[in-house]
Amino acid sequence: MYRQAIGLKIMTEKFKIRITIANRVYPINVQSEEEEESLRKAAVKINNLIQKFEQDYAVTDKQDVLAMCALQFASSLEIDRIKEDAHIEKAAQRLQRINRLLSERIDETTGSL
Repeated sequence: MYRQAIGLKIMTEKFKIRITIANRVYPINVQSEEEEESLRKAAVKINNLIQKFEQDYAVTDKQDVLAMCALQFASSLEIDRIKEDAHIEKAAQRLQRINRLLSERIDETTGSL
């Protein structure tokens, strides 16, 4: 695959790695060492969660365990998004309050001139 960058052609090399999840091997093409590292870390997290579910809930069907893992990760992402939205809302409220105070102060200052 080629990409244009400042008038030069740069080759973006893909390489294949093998990721094991739930005792099954998946070949995956990656474009960087960072991508490879993130995929390997994600696979470790998934496999650890699979083990936890199998131990805690005596689940043996891999499809059930994988569905539980997917739900756990999706839920975690949603919780993070909700928290982020709440932080953004609080920040927006603070900025509105600061803006209101500054406007009031400017009005007081210009009114006394």
